[in-house]
Amino acid sequence: MNISASNIILHSLNYNSEGVLQCKMREGELPISPSIEDFLMQLHRTYQSKTNKAFAYFADEAEKPQVFQHALREEMANDLDFVGFSQQAAGCLVTELQKHDFAEEGVLLVSKYSWTASDYLLIALLQNNESISVNDNLELQVSQHIETSKIQLVARIDLTLLAREPESNRYISFIKGRVGRAVADFFLDFMGAQEGFDAKVQNQVLMKAVEEFCDEQALPVAKKQEVREVAFEYCKEQLKQGDDIDLSSLSEQIQEAPKLEGSFYDFVSEDYELENTFPADRSVVRKLTKYVGQGGGVSISFDQKHLGERVRYDADSDTLTIQGIPPNLREQLKRDALSQADDEQPSDDQSPPF
Repeated sequence: MNISASNIILHSLNYNSEGVLQCKMREGELPISPSIEDFLMQLHRTYQSKTNKAFAYFADEAEKPQVFQHALREEMANDLDFVGFSQQAAGCLVTELQKHDFAEEGVLLVSKYSWTASDYLLIALLQNNESISVNDNLELQVSQHIETSKIQLVARIDLTLLAREPESNRYISFIKGRVGRAVADFFLDFMGAQEGFDAKVQNQVLMKAVEEFCDEQALPVAKKQEVREVAFEYCKEQLKQGDDIDLSSLSEQIQEAPKLEGSFYDFVSEDYELENTFPADRSVVRKLTKYVGQGGGVSISFDQKHLGERVRYDADSDTLTIQGIPPNLREQLKRDALSQADDEQPSDDQSPPF
């Protein structure tokens, strides 16, 4: 399913010779064309695939300045045109960047588009990268391009959810950012937003609920594994489609697979603080069917169904025994073992030990 773009504009952020961050603002929108929509679709797909997203909402006026929010509401009410709104947004971002002394330059993209049943506002600070190519005259030429697969400073507002449920704490989503980068220090602040809904915690609670539901049902190991597999496949498909986990739909699938007596939806509705819908978190969901751990230079991952069969754990000695290791790992170990044995053999000019 493709997006349908209604507005897009670009502004440029760069430092002048005196080291002052400036914003060169475009005075008119870009005309919507198939190539523009293809570009936005690439950004949309990249954003949908990001697993390190967090959620936020507009803070109260007493907590954070609401210049951006006021401008957005005027634009949504048709009291401010899209160009004027985008220019105010660019000004807010420059102000925040100057406060935090981040050396961020690039192209600020502001766009509105529709996808499925919602309207969105996408705000992204994109980087222009240089590339070298060969032209028809076999000459090298330098050109600039935007790498859509590596976007980091991005926020998206679900305008439909904002209008329908202004009290929600999740109508703004954003990428948490690279390690060591405090994105919330400026990219949320320039919008006057604060973190709210925590999708990772929701996923962790869901995983816990699945395990405890299986325990309450007193399921044998095989049936318990079947429930995990059903839940995992459902969540994986939602991730693939870019859709949220829906507890009602998940419950129906869990109910059908092993033909359980109790209702998973009723079970989680009683004691678990779960939203009816929330985004799947790939790093958490995969733990439904896998044991994953790393530390001290060792990283281990294996399907839960292998525990007790191909993989055995001895709690007393804190030891894992693996039978039938992966062929590619086996070949590496054999090759290194042979190399080590050759290194330990005495050379021709050495006398053998007595």
